[in-house]
Amino acid sequence: MMKSKFRIEGMTCEACKRHVYEAVIHVNGVNNCNVNLLTNTMIVEYDNNYCSENEIEDAVLKKGYKAYLYTEKKNSDNSKDNSLLILIISTVLLLFLVYFSMGHMMWGFPTFKCFDMEENPMGFALVQFIIVLPILYLNRNYFISGFTKLFKGTPNMDSLIAIGATASILYGIYSLFMISLGYNEYHMYLYFESAGMILVFVSLGKFLEKLSKRKTTEAVSKMMDLAPKKAIIEKDDKEIEVNAIDVLINDIVIVKKGDKIPVDGYVVFGNGSVDQSNITGESIPVYKKKDDEVYSSTILTSGYLKIKTTKAYEDSTIANIIRLVDEASNSKAPISKLADKISKIFIPLILGIALITFIANYIYIRITSFMDMNAFETALNFAITVIVIACPCALGLATPVAIMVGTGKGASNKILIKDATILEKAHLIKTVVFDKTGTITEGKPKVTDFIKFEDIDLESIVYSIENKSEHPLANSLVTYTENKKKNVFDIKDFKQIEGLGLEGKINEDRYFIGNIKYFDDKIDNDLINKLYSEGKIVLVVSKNNNIIGIIGIKDEIKDNSKEAIKLLKNESIKVVMLTGDNKITASKIGKEVGVDEVISEVLPEDKANIIRSLKTDDKHLVAMVGDGVNDALALTVSDLGIGLGCGSDVAIESSDIVLLRNDLLDVYNAISLSNRVLRTIKIGLFWAFFYNFICVFLATGILFYLTKGSFKMEPMYGAIAMSISSVSVILNALTINLFKVKTNKEKIIKNECEDNKMENKMIINVDGMMCKHCTSHVENECMKIDGVVSAYASLEEKNVTIILSKDVSRDIFVQAIKSIGYEAK
Repeated sequence: MMKSKFRIEGMTCEACKRHVYEAVIHVNGVNNCNVNLLTNTMIVEYDNNYCSENEIEDAVLKKGYKAYLYTEKKNSDNSKDNSLLILIISTVLLLFLVYFSMGHMMWGFPTFKCFDMEENPMGFALVQFIIVLPILYLNRNYFISGFTKLFKGTPNMDSLIAIGATASILYGIYSLFMISLGYNEYHMYLYFESAGMILVFVSLGKFLEKLSKRKTTEAVSKMMDLAPKKAIIEKDDKEIEVNAIDVLINDIVIVKKGDKIPVDGYVVFGNGSVDQSNITGESIPVYKKKDDEVYSSTILTSGYLKIKTTKAYEDSTIANIIRLVDEASNSKAPISKLADKISKIFIPLILGIALITFIANYIYIRITSFMDMNAFETALNFAITVIVIACPCALGLATPVAIMVGTGKGASNKILIKDATILEKAHLIKTVVFDKTGTITEGKPKVTDFIKFEDIDLESIVYSIENKSEHPLANSLVTYTENKKKNVFDIKDFKQIEGLGLEGKINEDRYFIGNIKYFDDKIDNDLINKLYSEGKIVLVVSKNNNIIGIIGIKDEIKDNSKEAIKLLKNESIKVVMLTGDNKITASKIGKEVGVDEVISEVLPEDKANIIRSLKTDDKHLVAMVGDGVNDALALTVSDLGIGLGCGSDVAIESSDIVLLRNDLLDVYNAISLSNRVLRTIKIGLFWAFFYNFICVFLATGILFYLTKGSFKMEPMYGAIAMSISSVSVILNALTINLFKVKTNKEKIIKNECEDNKMENKMIINVDGMMCKHCTSHVENECMKIDGVVSAYASLEEKNVTIILSKDVSRDIFVQAIKSIGYEAK
């Protein structure tokens, strides 16, 4: 199965989007198709054994649009955009047109006799016709697109505009001929200014709409700007600059101070501080040394690094983020189905209403002689207004614009929403299930108790066995025993028992390290209960089924876990903690963080079954939050899977939402943002339906007769109303940008340092910094002082954060900063 992205030319409204979708989805071999009106792109999933990219492009071309591979000609649309110039010229011409058509009559403007409607009605009509011609030419695309689609049986918004403007022009030309035959009263029935106003006001609306659309795609655009374009690779002891996209796996990339890291990889030489706030959300640069992982698009603020590339450019962290956000903005929420159904019949329905309006008004005026009005002219006026005032764009834009802004807002706050369908699930979430280790807790357990029952080299035994495992607890045990071991034993028959522990032979003795529940009858319960009551994980070490030691391990709770759980509970959401820990240990941690229910002693394969059991009905959905490989199935089974960015690739792939900051407050933020987006979509759809219903009703002329001629909706007012409706829907969606995420202001972000000697951190308040140059001066001055590993000055916080490898007096830094003209304390 292939997935390709196409650029689409010629789409102007929701009807266009539907025509492109239907053309492609019916191509044999196409599995799925998402068309984005905002970005004029299309993503197609298809089986290349049955269809090709050329067949997809041909299918779109037959409907009157143009499609081409995004990667082939993504820069082909760089031709100058003349829409603003055309709008300005058209507006100036329209002002002249209005001056001659209505200026003297409505505002008493002076006029020439040759253009006076009473003294020379032919001159009055001709000058309007001459002025409207360049307006028609400048805006000819409405007619080309509208009539092309109409004759192909796929009418769109342009078709309505083209029909309305053409009807006005044709009736104006008819009136012009009638004046030439001596029927001077026809100077009252010229519609040239209406045609001009329709085109200019619609163009104004489209221009404002385009500006608003650019605003909605800002988040993805900013991310694309973050992606580095160039890289310096080391080849044959030479530095060679290449395009970042050409860097291969295992290439050595050189990064110097101030450069963006172009690839994902790990450090093989050098050290330095890396600003990775755009990926992890950390506000302070993180110290990187040999073997540390680095991410593409992050910035080396100080130091020098050589990085071995581990991922191709298209698979890098920033590329994946951009792809996820782009695909989410292209996806469709189920709530949009109603709008899609209506858009299919909208334009034929409007044309039908316009025809009925014309016939009904014509017959009524002919029969009643209402106010002695011209029946044909009045009926045509109302029919044109119906055509012009209807706005399928408002219906079509309500959902995709809100999704685009919402997913962009989430991405800018390190919350990746993968698909629009989850937006409707979020408000139905009634239960959130948290995995404990690495989710509620730090996932970096430390050994606190190491108790021996026999006088043996237990440290060496534990190290030798645990060193063969990649489990987080194994890493903790290896770290603890690494400097305490005396030997490294050869392990035979090594076995990892899922959910229980590790087993292996040393010489002829069989050792087991793991879960204690199978040894309850051989253990001192008081000792075990004491460790449990302290919230610790308890492991036992056995030799030939005889217990020879007990190990206590503690995993600290994350800073924001309690606050996040409290916020969820305040929203009447039940919070459940899922863990494989002993019941006593789990209860202790669950009580500490304030969850509603604790489910303990759960094996990895049982997690999915527990998630299923928590589901009660379609309106009581369950979200799962996890980070490990063993959470992947549970994340998939849940109604809403939320994965942590620090977790395994499998867990992230299985998730609907990815939290890059690894902050549990973002679980609450993700659900709140989804609710906000859904609420905005509903408001937009309500407005679109309400607008079309009310305005089409007003345009039919019913109120004109009920008010005895005092209320009449003219075509030019219809054009204005139609433009306002589209822009208002987009502006409504942009209010999502006002959404504020919850953050823990007291949270201290810790830096990774080379060793314990580098754990010294000093923060000095600095006044007088005004720009990036100022921060650079302060950082450089601090870096000159012996013992400084890195320095990072913040304009927002008005301070400089310094990482030290040894003790340095604060006064030295204060004096150094003052010496370059800033106040420090």
